[in-house]
Amino acid sequence: MKKILVASALAIATLSVSPMMAAPALAQAKSIAVADLEGAIRQSSAMQAAGQQIQTTYKAQLDQQETREQTLQAELNVLVAKLNEESKKTPQNQTALQAAAKAVQDKRQAANVELSKIGEPVEIAASYAQEQVQLRLNEAVKAAMTARKVDLLLSPEAVIARENNADITAAVVAEINRLVPTVSIAAPAGYRPGQLLQNAARAAQGAAPAAPAAPAPTGSAPTTR
Repeated sequence: MKKILVASALAIATLSVSPMMAAPALAQAKSIAVADLEGAIRQSSAMQAAGQQIQTTYKAQLDQQETREQTLQAELNVLVAKLNEESKKTPQNQTALQAAAKAVQDKRQAANVELSKIGEPVEIAASYAQEQVQLRLNEAVKAAMTARKVDLLLSPEAVIARENNADITAAVVAEINRLVPTVSIAAPAGYRPGQLLQNAARAAQGAAPAAPAAPAPTGSAPTTR
């Protein structure tokens, strides 16, 4: 079964706990821990279930994308071989070499656009599901820190060495599971990746949502054949 990757371009919801702390803050902290917040989102029950739903609901698109990717890769390989052949010629024909290089570049760009278009429904569904979790991430982190009596949380990348018990990622996952037991993969009409987080940020600043979305329909989106 193919692995569903949530939209990596989306930023993790801004936390009130800064990932970078000045030395005085570190010195004053009574208890320091680390947590992989992106990993916690992926490990949450809601996202695991959403991934399974996406595999089923969008199986046609996923299969089409995989098949088309193999075809496009074979076509690209032919162009790359031609480019390599031109580059080995002595003397080199610069016009032919540049044409071959451009053909490879154009083919690669066109393939990426085509595959992205095929997979767009999958990306939207995954992004919508992830953002529903991200909206409660701050709350989950704070709850996990309170339960573990942690007053300073760092990302794993900011730590050189630590004991295993300093990692509270599992505690964050447990809080996410409590706060967001399920999510929908049926994005409202007009939804674009990042919209829920943008609207939440605007609401926090007292501004009106950029594009108010209708309530998400119940259940999964229909499979496109």
